[in-house]
Amino acid sequence: RLGEKSARTGAYPWRSLLDAGAIVTNGTDVPVEDISALECFYASVTRKRHQQTNTGMEFYPEQKMTRTEGIYSYTMANAYAAFEEKWKGSLAPGKVADIVVLSNDLLNCADDEILQTEVIMTMVGGKVRYEKK
Repeated sequence: RLGEKSARTGAYPWRSLLDAGAIVTNGTDVPVEDISALECFYASVTRKRHQQTNTGMEFYPEQKMTRTEGIYSYTMANAYAAFEEKWKGSLAPGKVADIVVLSNDLLNCADDEILQTEVIMTMVGGKVRYEKK
């Protein structure tokens, strides 16, 4: 619906923005997409939607983020954008301990394993709020 040029240059142009020095923030993009941070992370770093995993279809793959950039876009970049980087976004003394423990290492697992990753535990403010049984 956007047309080739608008889609190429204006629909999630992560690499172009990052290369220009922009700080890219990320989230689940609800209600456009399902509320799954892992599926959205997968799309950011592979430029594929979870439904297209085995189709070979990629949405402008030249706009991929690295996995490190993707994690940063969900953590420190969001804290920075909200002017909260002094107390959120990373683990350090004096910061709130908002943590998610995952079943896979998102920096090193295979692309398809991102979508199979499960949340093992979450902590908010240093308190366990969810633990997989």
